[in-house]
Amino acid sequence: MHNMSASQDQYISSLKKIKQVEEEAEKEIDSYKSKIEDQIIQIESELEKAIAAAKAEGEKLVDSNVEEATKKANAETQKTIEEAKTKSEDIASQITAQNAQDIINILLKGVE
Repeated sequence: MHNMSASQDQYISSLKKIKQVEEEAEKEIDSYKSKIEDQIIQIESELEKAIAAAKAEGEKLVDSNVEEATKKANAETQKTIEEAKTKSEDIASQITAQNAQDIINILLKGVE
């Protein structure tokens, strides 16, 4: 009978050790899970910052491109206006020269 009691004590002791190992494993798992959750929160925060920075950089780039395009368009417009002005002056001077020639021809015909 005494042998049976020792066997039961050993069995109970083994169960307690198993339970202790399970509890330690559970604590380790919980600790690891907590660390992972913290890392996920940190990564999400960094990702949000990176997205905000990329968005700001993109908006700055768009603004810069719009400004550059506006300057280029204004320069092209100014160039076109200057070319048109020069052509109109040339045409006006040609018309004036032609009119003067016609007037001279008319006057000369009147003299003949």
